[in-house]
Formats: sequence, C-alpha cells, structure tokens
Amino acid sequence: MRRENQSSVSEFLLLGLPIQPEEQGMYYALFLAMYLTTVLGNLLIILLIRLDSRLHTPMYFFLSHLALTDISFSSVTSPKMLMNMLTQTQSISYAGCISQAYFFILFGALDSFLLTSMAYDRYVAICHPLHYTTMMRQSLCFLLVVVSWVLSSAIALVHTLLLARLSFLRGNTLHHFFCDLSALLKLSSSNTTINKLVILTVGLVGITLPFMCILVSYGHIGASVLRRPSIQGICKALSTCGSHLSVVSLYYGAIIALYFFPSSNSNKDKNVIVSVLYTLVTPMLNPFIYSLRNRDMKGALGNILRRAAFSG
Repeated sequence: MRRENQSSVSEFLLLGLPIQPEEQGMYYALFLAMYLTTVLGNLLIILLIRLDSRLHTPMYFFLSHLALTDISFSSVTSPKMLMNMLTQTQSISYAGCISQAYFFILFGALDSFLLTSMAYDRYVAICHPLHYTTMMRQSLCFLLVVVSWVLSSAIALVHTLLLARLSFLRGNTLHHFFCDLSALLKLSSSNTTINKLVILTVGLVGITLPFMCILVSYGHIGASVLRRPSIQGICKALSTCGSHLSVVSLYYGAIIALYFFPSSNSNKDKNVIVSVLYTLVTPMLNPFIYSLRNRDMKGALGNILRRAAFSG
C-alpha cells in the first residue's frame, strides 16, 4: 500500500504562530535575527575551540558538539517557519513533515545526552581533579559522543517509524509552526496507544535519566564543595559549572513546561509559544552564556581579534 493511502494526506497545513497579520513583518524580522544569531554565535564557538589550542580539552570538545547540535536543532524548524511567514503559505509535504519530526527528535535527544556528558566532565573536574586527565581521556570523550548519536538516532527512528504507520483521516491542519510529534498524534485518526507508551518509555531514556544523571553529578559537586567550604572553592565551582547550569536550566525548564505541563486543547497557543523558547531562544542564548560567563572563551576571542588586527 502506498504511504499516501495509509496517511490519507499528501501534505499538512501549519497554522504557525498566534500572530496578527499586521504584526507578521515585525516578528519575521525578529525571528530571522534570532536564527542568524543562533547560527553565527554557535559557529563562532566551534571556530574558537578549533583555532585555540588551550580550548582542546574535554569540556570544550563537548561544547563544540553541543554548538553544532544547537545549529542543527534550530535549523530543523526555523527556516521552514520563516519561509512560511515570508510567502504566506502554510503547507508542508507529508515526507517533509515526517522528516522534520525525525530530525527534531534526533537533535533534541542529542542535546540532552551531550549536556549529561558535560555534567559528568564537570563532576570529574571538581570531585576528582587529580585523576581528571586519566578519567576524561580522549577515547572516552569520543565514545560518549558516539553513544549519544547512536541513542538519539535510535530514539528518533523508533518514533518516526511508529508515526509513519498512522492515518490522518480527520484532517491535515496542525496548530503549530512545525510538525510536533504530540500535535501529529492528536490529529491522527489511528489508535496511538503504542505511540504514547513508546513516548513514555523512550522519554525515560532520552530525557528523565539524563536529567537525573545531571542532578546526581551536581549533587556530588555540591557535596564536595561543602565538605571543604571556602570562598575560593565556591567561586571556582561557580565559574566551572555556572555556564553549564544556566544552559541545563533553560533546556530542561522549557521541556518541563512543554511536555510535563502541556496546555489544554482550548489553550494551544501556550504550547506554541513555549516551543519557540525551546527551539529558537535557548539555542540562541547558549553562545552568549558560554562567551559572557567563560574566561577561556573570552580570552580565545580576544586572541583571535588581536591576531586579525595585527595581520590586517
């Protein structure tokens, strides 16, 4: 049977953001600026880490992968949203919608696993500083990133395969600006019990367990600092972990608001607005958090600018 017959739709209509027509131009310029800031800011982080040998450490290795993931994550939804706002169209093909859902889940889960790897790196740096080099060896860092990619790909593939089996006889209109998995399940005319069970099961692996690992890591860090309380120790812990904690708070705060406390069907606009925070604002803020709060990143940027000035 052809996929068009299974799904009964060849395309979906994305209603987009709850914005008045006369405000479309202003919001288009705002979201375009945010997306370009996300791409350029995260590319700058990758470039600085690549060019400055002092940043060739496990923490910045994970950060470079996080920056690349944030660019990809934002690029899954933002260009299509901006194109629809510019052309005043709302359609996305069936294949495009399923692909968008796959990559959205992939990079969202990858973000979670990379943040967990970074939390473990900070735990080793503060709780086992004398063994940091041996514990966070290069082979382990590569392994953590590879495992993160494999698990994220598997999670996204499971969700996408189950999604592709569903029929959409009730209509093809999504009250969203991208093909969100939960919105697609609500629209489907098929039995989605298995999909929801998989969301709960896989969500435990992809979101809850990593979040618990981060909490445990920072619990050990806090206990280690409090065992030998000093102003210097507290300041060192904050400078080492402050940026990562800020990013974790933004990332998981948006997920909790979006998926653990979803809006009722009568108030779908809240979910759409929180999704903007999750897909566009958080990836945009990460470069600012790491550059403004991180002495090494500011030093690397200063070195690059001085080198460029001298060469000019």
